[in-house]
Amino acid sequence: MMNDLRSEILEFGKRARTASRLLARAGTQQKNQALLAMADELLAQSASILSANARDVEKATGDHLSKAMIDRLRLTPKRVHAMAEGIRQVASLDDPVGKVISEWSRPNGLRISKVRVPIGVIGIIYESRPDVTSDAAVLCTKTGNATVLRGGSESIHSNIAIAEFLQSGATAAGLPADSIILIPTTEREAVKYMAQMDKYIDLIVPRGGHALIEAVVSHARMPVIKHSHGVCIVYVDKDADLEMAERIVVNAKTQRPGVCNAIETLLVHHEIAPLFLKKIADALGPKKVELRADNDAFSELSTLNYELLRRASDEDWTTEYLDLILAVRVVDGIDDAIDHVETHGSHHSDCIVTESAASAEKFLSEVDSATVYWNASTRFTDGAEFGFGAEIGISTDKLHARGPMALEELTTYKYIIRGDGQVREG
Repeated sequence: MMNDLRSEILEFGKRARTASRLLARAGTQQKNQALLAMADELLAQSASILSANARDVEKATGDHLSKAMIDRLRLTPKRVHAMAEGIRQVASLDDPVGKVISEWSRPNGLRISKVRVPIGVIGIIYESRPDVTSDAAVLCTKTGNATVLRGGSESIHSNIAIAEFLQSGATAAGLPADSIILIPTTEREAVKYMAQMDKYIDLIVPRGGHALIEAVVSHARMPVIKHSHGVCIVYVDKDADLEMAERIVVNAKTQRPGVCNAIETLLVHHEIAPLFLKKIADALGPKKVELRADNDAFSELSTLNYELLRRASDEDWTTEYLDLILAVRVVDGIDDAIDHVETHGSHHSDCIVTESAASAEKFLSEVDSATVYWNASTRFTDGAEFGFGAEIGISTDKLHARGPMALEELTTYKYIIRGDGQVREG
């Protein structure tokens, strides 16, 4: 059985490699036509996509998955429309493929150009969110990369439906059907076989929980760019506008708690802790947010009779809850806050709320995260919000790609050297 699965995954890789060579030849106009056809097909087949998604949601509900997980899984007409609009936005963006990054001439007359090119075949392994199927396929198509997708078992019907209609749009514009391949099995061994297929997959991007990422990294024979967990943090400084701070914290925690750019920890300067903790308790209490507080924060919050209050454990500072849970700590000042972020954060998205430009610039400079904010919600860490159209993931790595991965991050480069007979001597 496992040998059959291995052979099936290998065949998918071979087909994707063949398609990638054809796709790399496609011009910008043809790729854009394919993207617009994909968007049209998703809208035309919206009822079928929503029906497939309803099956996944029904099973997830029966399996007692968390509300946050089900929210990530659920599609609505509005979300399908947003997927289509995201595709159209990607079509409207500049094509990075073929762009000359730099060029120069050598004294011997050689003319050297550094040019953006597709990576080749990109494998995406992800959980929960079926819209990743669209985002990944679309960004890879625009950049001339074939993609092999393996979604989570909880969204299998949704993923199959979306991939089918994206393939229909691509082939209608003359692109090879195997430019987009979705592995239709929920077998966990498929992840291992994909990660070992370095002959056919050039790059692999895992998006999901810590266990998934560790499994991919441990088996991968090709480069991996990790969409790792998001322990995002807001620090409310002593010079913060407290009304602004309240809005940012409430938005960053509660707008969509089940996503990686939602905050998991709140740090509050000790000078404003009594006043701000009361404000934030009044705002988060009606939203049923559980607060896990250090000793100082617990002392303040317990006097307010906050309903969902418990003492924080050491694990709470490094936990990605993806739920209506927030760890709260009172800190001595900005240095203490920065030390907490660097020690316990995941280097995803972190924020300072302050009216002090000096404090803000210190935080922006010293916090080593993929995205660092001053007076804005971490929920903006998103390819669309950055003007990238969509994203294939948010990299917490430091090499090749960091933060929202969009079109440029899905290309590599090669050197093109033009000469007229030069040979090297000596």
